[in-house]
Amino acid sequence: MTHPSNTERGGRPVTSNPPRRPVIGLTPDVASAEEEAAGAPRYELKLQYVEGILKAGGLPLLLPFSEDSSVVRAYLERVQGLVVTGGAFDIPPGYYNETPRDGLGPLKPERTAFETLALRLALERELPILGICGGMQLLNVHFGGTLHQDISRELPEALLHEQAHESTQPQHPVDVKDGTHLAEAVGKGALMVNSTHHQAVNALGEGLRVSAVAPDGVIEAIESTRHPFVLGVQWHPEALVSSVPVHLGILKHFIRKARDVRS
Repeated sequence: MTHPSNTERGGRPVTSNPPRRPVIGLTPDVASAEEEAAGAPRYELKLQYVEGILKAGGLPLLLPFSEDSSVVRAYLERVQGLVVTGGAFDIPPGYYNETPRDGLGPLKPERTAFETLALRLALERELPILGICGGMQLLNVHFGGTLHQDISRELPEALLHEQAHESTQPQHPVDVKDGTHLAEAVGKGALMVNSTHHQAVNALGEGLRVSAVAPDGVIEAIESTRHPFVLGVQWHPEALVSSVPVHLGILKHFIRKARDVRS
């Protein structure tokens, strides 16, 4: 006796299971000192990050700060990818062997210490990593690179990289380099991006390649040549998934890489 392969018992059609949703760790921000003074300290994460990961097929998980490497390792044993998010703060220049210069913004040492630890351990596990805005800058620093501490002071001929309008709308184009992870995600050539940063990559870290550049020469995306998938973008693709849908391709490509990871 044979049974139809496309029906369940009772004649109901068999539906294929949806793709597995990989768990994606997201680094949160913390409230500013002024905000904390008005109430209890709290974590913060823009909804766009969570909504973007969900729309791309992932399962977002917020990772609370810890200086304990055993705790961070436990986090990373439970995720298949890591997103290092952005925020309105700068990396302490000591991380790239420089002293503070005019234009340096506020620092959040506890967050930077945690993200640096999480990044190092995620790289050891060869997890797919996506660095967004400040997350890209941390990637460059981690690999031994340096930063322009303030674009307007150090690159006076540069474009405006701190747009006044909402980040859901783009500011300027970038040129996506052929043969890169980024080109796989969004295609090569011109891509319109938003821009909310006052710092930028200066010296490129070891083992990194540039995958997108703004018309003024500012590096807008980097990726590792030594790991399966490590990508940093200077803009916020999660804020553009509705207005410029091609940016969802970055998150989807990242999720596809994460889906291949078995914890």
